[in-house]
Formats: sequence, structure tokens, C-alpha cells
Amino acid sequence: MQPYLFPYLGYFQLMVAADRFVIYDDVQYIKGGWINRNRLLVNGQPLLFTIPLDAPSPNRNICAIELSDKGPWRAKLLQTIAQSYRRAPQFEPVYALIERVFTAQEARTITDLVRVSFTELIAYLCLSVELVPTSTHYGNQHLRAQERVLDICRMEGATEYVNAQGGRELYDHDTFAAHELGLNFLQPELRPYKQLGKGAFVPGLSMIDVLMNNSVAQTNELLHSYQLLK
Repeated sequence: MQPYLFPYLGYFQLMVAADRFVIYDDVQYIKGGWINRNRLLVNGQPLLFTIPLDAPSPNRNICAIELSDKGPWRAKLLQTIAQSYRRAPQFEPVYALIERVFTAQEARTITDLVRVSFTELIAYLCLSVELVPTSTHYGNQHLRAQERVLDICRMEGATEYVNAQGGRELYDHDTFAAHELGLNFLQPELRPYKQLGKGAFVPGLSMIDVLMNNSVAQTNELLHSYQLLK
């Protein structure tokens, strides 16, 4: 999967379903996608937040795009999160986690920032998945689409490959079977949980909202609410 910053619950369900999670970060950046933005719940309404990047372009790979150093965007975003979730039941440990992510000195690119966030979340939730960025492994950038995925699976010695439902348009069961690989698609179940405010439940928000409102045990229960379909 391409690296998304604090994506929604369904993205992390893919991590739970895998032993090794491949971060597909040496492909072209997509403007208007979810790589550097997501949604929080502010005053009962979804609010889009965006991480500013330095010269993002579809002509550049995701791993090469640096975070913007213009303006105090980190402090402003942290302030928005603090003001919006201060009364959430898990505010203190989750805000501390988010603060560590956004102040990490090693996070210079959007891929760095996502990797730091994933590492923090994996430790916080005690998940047993290993992260593998394509930009530093495999050396098969000359391959495309399904052929590259098959080559990665071969090098990993994988027996099963799991992708999101959107992958049905990209991958073929017979081709995977010919390589002795099982092909699975994850169908997420976004169970309602208690959110701040009195409005109706808003599904599909950033994982930040899930973590703020649920304990580690409750979050792990939500993370395991999915089906693997052929």
C-alpha cells in the first residue's frame, strides 16, 4: 500500500492481516489523494487536515517528496488536535504519540513521517507486523503493477497476498495461483464507537479519532473486524 498519514481504520486492518506490510513508496505521488491528508472530528463535523509538502508533483516518487519547512504547520495541527480531542478518554497517551510523530527529527519526507507514525502505532497497539518500504528493498522498480507485486511476494517467500478491495481491478487469481500464491481481498467492517459530541457516528475518519476514543483493547477489537475474501 502507498504510505498514508494516519489513515482510516481499514488501512490498519491490512496490517493486522499481514506478517510483513510493504509500503509502496517509490511510485509516483498522486495529488488530491490521502498520502498527506485525512479527516478529524471537530465540533461534531469531519474536518480535513493536510500536511504541507515541498513541491509535490506526479512526476516525483513519494519517497522523494520532503515536508514543507514553511510556517509552523506542526504546531498548528497539534493545537487543532489538542483542542478537538482534549476531552477524549485516551487523550493523554494518544496525544503524546502524535506529538512524537510530528516532532521526530528524522522525518524529513512524507514517507519518513508515515513510517514514524506506523512504527509508533504498531508499538502502542502491540501489533506483530513488520514494515518494509519498497524504496529500500527489492530493487525491482523496473517492474509494474501485478508483475512487481508477484516479484515482491517471490522474494519474501510469501504464500498469501492480501490487498484492499480496490485491488480486484488490478490482480488476477489465476496468475497468482500459477505462482503458488493465494490472493485475498480485505473487506473492512467499520463498527461504530463512541465519539465526542452528540451527533451521528462519522465513519472512516483518521485513525487518530479511533485511538482517542478507544482503549488499546477496544482498538484491537475494531482492528480485527474484517473479512478476507477471495
